[in-house]
Amino acid sequence: MNVLIYLIPAALGMGALGLFAFLWSMKSGQYQDLDGAAERILDEEADEKPL
Repeated sequence: MNVLIYLIPAALGMGALGLFAFLWSMKSGQYQDLDGAAERILDEEADEKPL
């Protein structure tokens, strides 16, 4: 039972870290253009344009 003293805060810390990573990815715009990358791969005209 003494091990729960260490495991519960560790679990809460890992959950908080996961929540922080999710919120960071939401703020940085990781989920705003989900279809864009998939469509750019299939677009042949994008490959022909010079950089």
